[in-house]
Amino acid sequence: MPGIKILSETDLRGVVKLDLDAIACVEQGFVALAEGKVVMPPILSMAIKEHNGEVDVKTAYVPGLDAFAIKMSPGFFDNPKIGLPTTSGLMILLSATTGQVEALLLDNGYLTDVRTAAAGAVAARALAREDASSACIVGSGMQTRLQLKALCLVRPITSAVIWARDAAKAEAAAKELSADLGISVKASVDLAGSVSGADVIVTTTPASNPLIRAEWLRPGQHVTAMGSDQHHKGELEPACLTRADLYVPDRQSQTAIMGELRGAIAAGLVPSDRTFAELGDIVAGKAPGRTAPDQITIADLTGTGVQDTAIATFARNRANAAGIGTNFTS
Repeated sequence: MPGIKILSETDLRGVVKLDLDAIACVEQGFVALAEGKVVMPPILSMAIKEHNGEVDVKTAYVPGLDAFAIKMSPGFFDNPKIGLPTTSGLMILLSATTGQVEALLLDNGYLTDVRTAAAGAVAARALAREDASSACIVGSGMQTRLQLKALCLVRPITSAVIWARDAAKAEAAAKELSADLGISVKASVDLAGSVSGADVIVTTTPASNPLIRAEWLRPGQHVTAMGSDQHHKGELEPACLTRADLYVPDRQSQTAIMGELRGAIAAGLVPSDRTFAELGDIVAGKAPGRTAPDQITIADLTGTGVQDTAIATFARNRANAAGIGTNFTS
């Protein structure tokens, strides 16, 4: 029986970066999803309210890939108070032909961070204006940093503002990103003005009450909402979806129950039986994306198992090519 490859977070950080290759990997996952042959069960989600935590389990079988991933992703939002990261977790990679465990990816959430940011880049490349040059990122955590970095890979961003409830954290994120990206990144206490003045808005928070109001949106903007991935979350006022010319879910069956679409349906603004072209349909050319520069577009990203299988197999292949990792045999 072949051994199991164990890859640590350090191993994975050495072979997987947030770059155009990672974005292409995730984009191909969305294309596969649009082809209709992916097997992707509903997300298994468990809330641990007394500790402000949640755990999601995601998976998908993608035809053409020789393995599939099962990912366990905890998020405990009080962890920073005790010096721990908010997210952690791991991925298990199994053979798609035999079901045997091939690799344990002990990434502590790193691959999830990369594939989530890459999905944001896929959405921006498909929906944001090609000349979009300014961004507003809502939040101050890891995804705030990675989403702006990913956005800069696919659009000519020259300036950005960061807004967060904690102004000090927004300042720290802005200073770090300005140095890393070599562009003007400033913290703002004016959320309405920051949103209204940006070409691309990305929301990255675990907010339960909407932060972005429909009246702030302007023609030509693109919004990527990626923080809502639980039944109680929502970053956009439900009316934002009716204000938009084009609403695009990553997986409508998910966004209808745990994304921004859920709030719009609950508010009676969107019929529960209305169907939307998904991000994979647009990337694959099966449906149009932005068709005019003055359109308002919204991408609703709840995170899909296909992204996890895509990034996990990508990481395993990179590790094999580099000859890294520890082989374990029982």
